[in-house]
Amino acid sequence: MKGYIDYLNRESLPEDKCCEKPCITTTGGNKVCLNCGLILDIHLVENERRAYSKEEIEKRKQTEPRWRDFGSRTVLPREKVDYKGHYLKAESKTLFLRLSKIQNSLISSIERNFWEAKPKMKQLVSKLNIPEYIHETAWKIYSLAAKKKMTMGRSIEGFITASLYVSIRVHEFPKILEEICDAAMIPRKTVIHSLGLLLREVLPELNLHYKPITVKQLIFKFGNELNVSMEIQKNALKLLCDSSKRGLSTLGKDPKGFAASSIYLAARYTDQKRTQTEVAEIAKITEVTLRTRIKEIKIRMKITR
Repeated sequence: MKGYIDYLNRESLPEDKCCEKPCITTTGGNKVCLNCGLILDIHLVENERRAYSKEEIEKRKQTEPRWRDFGSRTVLPREKVDYKGHYLKAESKTLFLRLSKIQNSLISSIERNFWEAKPKMKQLVSKLNIPEYIHETAWKIYSLAAKKKMTMGRSIEGFITASLYVSIRVHEFPKILEEICDAAMIPRKTVIHSLGLLLREVLPELNLHYKPITVKQLIFKFGNELNVSMEIQKNALKLLCDSSKRGLSTLGKDPKGFAASSIYLAARYTDQKRTQTEVAEIAKITEVTLRTRIKEIKIRMKITR
């Protein structure tokens, strides 16, 4: 690393020492001889300068690459300028307008759908810190749904969120639906409607299996978020298992309520006690639901305290 820094900080070589017939040009921030290929000087390019007025925008060079991850790699810009920032002549401007019109006519509706959906899914994945393998599965699910024209007349954001949640459930990643909806800022009802369509028509074709989140996974998830010890988390799991053996029914009920109530009871008489408000906020449930589940567990376990 030290040698490379010294190399960057060295003085520029004289142009007459590269070859017999030097042809010096500057390209990509480097001063290069076109005859022998020797790099005479290196200029580190920083971020693009900001522009606050029309004159500054016209003078600023537009050298950023223009492409997408899929579809046509060439994207014609709206500003009719060349790579140096100079305005095109009337003849060249007419040509590029014609090329732009032809290109837009060749783009299919599925490509336009992907151009809108891909950045939104990337943003949501980054916001939730989702692993890349889950992102890839989510994109496969969404792309098949789009090819089946399931997104026509429906919310693209809803299908993006539902595809990501289905991928999370396929790989059994510890995330709940409320977290995904809050991050995407989409109503839960919209996501559930899209979720049902994906489960019926897309997952069987991809041979993927949807695995609902279990109470055990939620206990350890909520316990880590509440910052309670592993011993309390294990006691909460044991408490819930014992109450199930004594007749506690969890069928048809939200597992978040049972996971949160068992953690609350396990930590109630320890130095890591958490309030009902804290537990309900982490579990994304109401305090009324939490108290109801606590009462059901107490009845089965005959806890009077």
